[in-house]
Amino acid sequence: MDEYQIKAYAKINLGLDVIGRLPNGYHQVKMIMQSIGLWDRLTFQKAENDIIVTTDSDLLPTDENNLIYKAAKLMKDKYGLPSGIRIQLEKHIPIAAGLAGGSTDAAATMKGINRLFHLNVSLAQLMEDGLSIGADVPYCLLGGTALAEGIGEKLTPLPPAPDCYVLVAKPDIMVSTKYVYEHLDTVAGVSLSAPNPANRRSPVSDTLFHPDIDGMTEAIREGSLSGILCRMGNVLESVTIPAYPVVSAIKNRMLELGAAGSLMSGSGPTVFGIFPIEEQKRANAALEQLRLDGLAKQIFLVTLQTSA
Repeated sequence: MDEYQIKAYAKINLGLDVIGRLPNGYHQVKMIMQSIGLWDRLTFQKAENDIIVTTDSDLLPTDENNLIYKAAKLMKDKYGLPSGIRIQLEKHIPIAAGLAGGSTDAAATMKGINRLFHLNVSLAQLMEDGLSIGADVPYCLLGGTALAEGIGEKLTPLPPAPDCYVLVAKPDIMVSTKYVYEHLDTVAGVSLSAPNPANRRSPVSDTLFHPDIDGMTEAIREGSLSGILCRMGNVLESVTIPAYPVVSAIKNRMLELGAAGSLMSGSGPTVFGIFPIEEQKRANAALEQLRLDGLAKQIFLVTLQTSA
């Protein structure tokens, strides 16, 4: 095999809580991760000696600052690839959007190289390797529906969430994940130094609302979309929305247009709205109206993805 193609799927967070901060500065999270049918395409070809990354996006670097390059170098160095590798990225997932676009491309790179060179590295090993690239990479290798804990690397696969339509909208801004997490302490008015295992109001402070991740996990296991919707929440909205009010505007507009629930994904600024699977017509109408509103530059209507 001299060429291999793979899709790299975006993720949303159906619920995201921050329950503490470790001495090394990393935040401890508890969240429900979900793959969606929005994807980048990566094509792998064997090359002479070097790692060569190309892309149709002029917003991304193609050197060692790109997570694709870092993932390829990790695989080449650790598993002794017999040749170089050329990787072409066809970019569809919005950049710096809270959708794990960089992490999922890195995960797809590890999978693609594993397949192209017949390395037979297990998924568990790839997930362990991928953590050195980014906290979301292990999940992006796993895909589907999962509970993520620790810094995001402790993963518990869950049954597929109930089918639904997901309206995804990214405004024409970029949000720094580092900025959001650094300012979460300031918003809470306290230090995130002592993690609290309780999943309710006050793991960080009494001033923030924390989603019921345990309850959402049970709702997913029960196949209850309504049980998921009533527990949706993202503690990082407390930082991103005051800095970027358009996020709140999109959330409210999605609800006005008939979404059964709406939430910011990750650290933002992307917002998604959930429509029951039987409401395709309403979801399509919401898509068209949101485009006319001009609140977001990139808008997609997708379904859930059950695997990476």
